[in-house]
Amino acid sequence: MSTFQQPDPKDRPARLTVGVVGAGRVGPALAASLQLAGHRPVAVSGVSDASRRRAASLLPDVPLVPPAQVLERSDLVLLTVPDDALPGLVEGLAETGAVRPGQLLVHTSGRYGARVLDPALRAGALPLALHPAMTFTGTPVDVQRLAGCSFGITAPDELRLAAEALVIEMGGEPEWIAEENRPLYHAALALGANHLVTLVAQSMELLRTAGVDAPDRMLGPLLGAALDNALRSGDAALTGPVARGDAGTVAVHVSELRRRAPGTVAGYLAMARATADRALAHGLLKPELAEDLLGVLADGAALPDDGSDR
Repeated sequence: MSTFQQPDPKDRPARLTVGVVGAGRVGPALAASLQLAGHRPVAVSGVSDASRRRAASLLPDVPLVPPAQVLERSDLVLLTVPDDALPGLVEGLAETGAVRPGQLLVHTSGRYGARVLDPALRAGALPLALHPAMTFTGTPVDVQRLAGCSFGITAPDELRLAAEALVIEMGGEPEWIAEENRPLYHAALALGANHLVTLVAQSMELLRTAGVDAPDRMLGPLLGAALDNALRSGDAALTGPVARGDAGTVAVHVSELRRRAPGTVAGYLAMARATADRALAHGLLKPELAEDLLGVLADGAALPDDGSDR
């Protein structure tokens, strides 16, 4: 049996000093992942108690300092702040002279490409947009989840190799996104991931109301199979009463939801209409059945959302 062991990251020479501006759920996890690849986190900024706890958990012994000091100490700076705060942060750092020529400045916003870093670029920084297509918890499990995670990358051509190398070092898969396509790319991820959480949470609440003791156990295999089928087959994976054109069943659903969970009616109708449109376009829903189904959905949308069913 071989006795070869992977060298401990602490025994490797550090290549880049890494700083984090904004110790939310993303930044500390990425810095911890870069540390595993041999880089050295040296500074992190965070304001809230939660951000300080995350930094202490994922980056122990890394000092908490103001943003300007993070840039002063770091070769590679991760700007992991909310999307709306990013432009102002970049402008402020550039105006105060905190940005150093040759410094790698990386933001993780899905919404923005590299152009939001133009003020820093004019100050000599090397701009990279690296967005991990992953949901984060703010715990060490996030570092493990980066293995195989796709990153949406936007950067100048001359920095392409550097961007890809950083993503690969974190265990990710680089996926290039054109600057003009960043908003659409981000909307697609939000539609698939963020809205999925809402749908699953609503489904679990309805199952509890229906008397199911373990809705998570009931939904797990079903949703796992549905997701797998959708990723493999796209619209061909559509099943259920809407795709079949069972207008009567859908009418009962709408009536029962309006009576017992009126807050879910609008979402049910919107998703049913979108499902019907896709099923019809792909030949899964027969046109002769679609008319009655779409009529039920239109009638359901026209009713007052007050729990009544007149």
